[in-house]
Amino acid sequence: MKPKERQAYILEKVRQEKFASVEDLSNIFEVTVQSIRKDINDLCKKGLLRRIYGGVEIPAKTDNISYTSRKIIHYDEKKVIAKMIAKQIPNNSSLFFSIGTTPEIIAKELINHENLKIFTNNINVALVCCENPSFEIVLHGGLIRNKHRDILGNDIEKFFSSYSVDFGIFGVGAIEEDGSLLDFTHEEVQARVTINKFSKKVFLAADSSKFKRKAYIRGGNISMVDNFFCDEKPSKDICKILEENEVKLTYANTKGIS
Repeated sequence: MKPKERQAYILEKVRQEKFASVEDLSNIFEVTVQSIRKDINDLCKKGLLRRIYGGVEIPAKTDNISYTSRKIIHYDEKKVIAKMIAKQIPNNSSLFFSIGTTPEIIAKELINHENLKIFTNNINVALVCCENPSFEIVLHGGLIRNKHRDILGNDIEKFFSSYSVDFGIFGVGAIEEDGSLLDFTHEEVQARVTINKFSKKVFLAADSSKFKRKAYIRGGNISMVDNFFCDEKPSKDICKILEENEVKLTYANTKGIS
């Protein structure tokens, strides 16, 4: 396992269990204590973990972690989701892209498409899409959130509601067992809800860790989207919600379940 992959698993373990000792992590991953300490140092420098006596914990905060840090977490799972979604997007389509690392990875998978029209408040998505000269890109203007590489504000609803597109693609901070979608700020929720409203077809992209994460502001439900893409099959409760609301489910190694 590469160091970045191991760090992602370390972070997820600490998120779930609230604490982990260096010795336990060394035994779990079958690497030296020195290797684990180096992993922990890297994660602490990025603000993802905090050292305490005997091990590490998650720093107390209500905000999401930084964009750069999120990119290393569950990257392989996000890549799988991105490939599945890219297959569903025909050339000459118009798309909304929301904030987050998963939409950026999806945009990269679309880079060989032709004549896409992109509307987004995600700076990295816009930069990725600039690599294809046939793409037309409209980026929302306003104050940049440096930590998250995006643009939000009171007029974000006005921006997305000014267009009607073929596909709306967004991620989410967390998903509860009743299907509730959660994020970290009201502006994030507002952008996602507006994308949902003004897209002819809505794609929700979320790796399975989003069912275990904590976010704090509700907005919408998984039942409101057209397609849900995940790296693995979700719980029976979530599958039931999707089936009852005719939401198509696509997860790794399947052709999709209606």
